[in-house]
Amino acid sequence: MSDNIKDKKKNYKEVEQLLSFNYKEVDGEDFYRYVFPNNQNEGEYSENYSKPNSVYLYEDPKDKGTKRKLRRRIMLNDRWKDDYKEFVKDNPMTLCSGLAYRGMRNRLENAQQMNALVFDLDAVGKNELMNLFARIGKKPALRTLPQPTFMVMSGTGLHIYYVFENPIVLYPNIKLQMKALKYDLTFRMWEYKATSMEKQIQYQSINQGFRMVGSKNDKYDLPIRAFKTGDRVTLDYVNQYVDEEKNRVDVNKPFQPTKYTLKESEEKFPEWYQRVVVEGNKRAKKWNIKRDLYDWWLRQSYKVKGGHRYYFLMCMAIYAVKCNIPKKEVREDMYKIFDELKEIEHSNPLEEDDIKSALETYDRQYYNFTIDDIVKLTDIPIEKNKRNYQNQNDHLEEARMIRDLRMKREGRKWTDNNGRPSKENLVKKYVSENPDHTPTEIAKNLKISRTTVYKYI
Repeated sequence: MSDNIKDKKKNYKEVEQLLSFNYKEVDGEDFYRYVFPNNQNEGEYSENYSKPNSVYLYEDPKDKGTKRKLRRRIMLNDRWKDDYKEFVKDNPMTLCSGLAYRGMRNRLENAQQMNALVFDLDAVGKNELMNLFARIGKKPALRTLPQPTFMVMSGTGLHIYYVFENPIVLYPNIKLQMKALKYDLTFRMWEYKATSMEKQIQYQSINQGFRMVGSKNDKYDLPIRAFKTGDRVTLDYVNQYVDEEKNRVDVNKPFQPTKYTLKESEEKFPEWYQRVVVEGNKRAKKWNIKRDLYDWWLRQSYKVKGGHRYYFLMCMAIYAVKCNIPKKEVREDMYKIFDELKEIEHSNPLEEDDIKSALETYDRQYYNFTIDDIVKLTDIPIEKNKRNYQNQNDHLEEARMIRDLRMKREGRKWTDNNGRPSKENLVKKYVSENPDHTPTEIAKNLKISRTTVYKYI
């Protein structure tokens, strides 16, 4: 047994002793009944989504030697006792998030409610857990944390569960707010040499799946165990601990506010109106982006840090979707870069299964994944556009001065119709130089209408 594995098992034993002394252990079957008390019974499943269900992934021995890694299953209330024993108990690979979904797919776009907000705290030993004990349940202050409902031993760290008294309904805008709240609290919770032995903070989606209680960590052959550390929580209680007010969730704002009526939108944004209202296509519009962006991302691999290797692969798939790169090519590129990434030092080894997991983000729903999200997940800084390190106003002021000087030398004025470039050329030139800008930013910076922007994109 290597020294690394010995250290992991020593930390696990010390954490187990501390948690067992302070809190009561809960088995996996009861744990998920507590988190998801309103799953449907067998036969109730229908197109009526008034009772969404938890969806989990599990490894089936029948798939050994095949390309299929995990199977997906709905957590039905009346079948759960038998299903838990058959599909979860002692299984070397199971995953479940804190969300309940409509239908049978555990994608974020299908998520209907959040039963639990879950955090992953990696590399936790005795000292880190003692520091965590000193912070949880205290009044909101620097680095204090709300009292969690459960602490789950993941094998090398902890999964921190906040189970809500009433599940949070995940309207599209609430999903965005919950993501901001989770990022904020992750930063507060994860502190190197205090609550984690890992330097790099790992930010995760609200849809992240976690090893299930009662299963095993296949990397270290350690059981996933849960301890009841508190009661159910309210959103108001959790909100108190968020550092920035803008990152707190307001359930009274389930949708992004708009200042336009539907009639005004038809006049101002005809392309949007036709696509969304008339045709019923509510997906965000995909821009046609050159593959240069994808190729650029591949060249950033030298910047990857230990805790962000998987997320770099995940964002490879996201950039591939943005740039229309075939999935087969992305898979081949991931395998090429895998050997480089797995040599980056980290307490958890990078494995081939991480490639398969990362490829799941090769999906239409990630078309408009933002630069800020990618920076958070990968910790790789991205310059949004070329402004010579100036802010936007100074950059545009300088650009206009150069433009006016050039026009003066040519004996023309910018306001002259004969020298005025067409709006089509303006838009195309701007987009080629600023491929990541939104139509709103383009319209604002060029001082033209969004309708004109859409016309020439």
